[in-house]
Amino acid sequence: MVLDVKICGLKTPEAVTAALDGGATHIGFIFFPKSPRHLAPAQAARLREAARGRAKVVAVTVDTDDVALDEIVAQLNPDMLQLHGHETPERVRDVKARYGLPVMKAFAVREALDLAAITPYRGIADRFLFDARPPKGAELPGGNGIAFDWALLDALDADVDYMLSGGLNAGNIAEALLKTKAPGIDVSSGVERAPGEKDVRLIEEFFQAIARADEKSSSRPCLNMTERKR
Repeated sequence: MVLDVKICGLKTPEAVTAALDGGATHIGFIFFPKSPRHLAPAQAARLREAARGRAKVVAVTVDTDDVALDEIVAQLNPDMLQLHGHETPERVRDVKARYGLPVMKAFAVREALDLAAITPYRGIADRFLFDARPPKGAELPGGNGIAFDWALLDALDADVDYMLSGGLNAGNIAEALLKTKAPGIDVSSGVERAPGEKDVRLIEEFFQAIARADEKSSSRPCLNMTERKR
């Protein structure tokens, strides 16, 4: 089994290339005007061409209405939608039916009770993403560069498919994988030199850190850098 790795909030061809060459299984484009990673659908559509046949393209939105989603889906032609707001189970179901695409629903985590919030979404959302609850007053629901207590994930049922996000970087990804056995990981601010500015070197270092973690734990299903390198 291959570890899913999503590099999110991409804005430049150089960053997309670094993510794909590193072995990303998913790349994410953010459509949220308050975010420094926000793109117009036409911009993202141009960037996504490099990913065809190499990685899944994820459109990340926050409480977005159908009009805006229609434009995003029509122009980007994503492989998956990520809903990172306060979307209800009914909204997730409607979005899946409207576009015929799998949906990943994001949840903010600070304490054990936060994980219980996924219950009504099980069987509706195709995957979950667990991110740290943003600081008080923060405008962004994710990409804030903070982590939560990974031990909380020990309480999850074994069949819950998710991506781990929040404060991941080359310095802590090995520990994160060891402690959580997460089937997927998502990084954004951890490979940036400034908010919204991806750093090719940091992306490369992130994948190198994953490879080192894989070498240290042959029993850990992880990214095969040799096979995935293009």
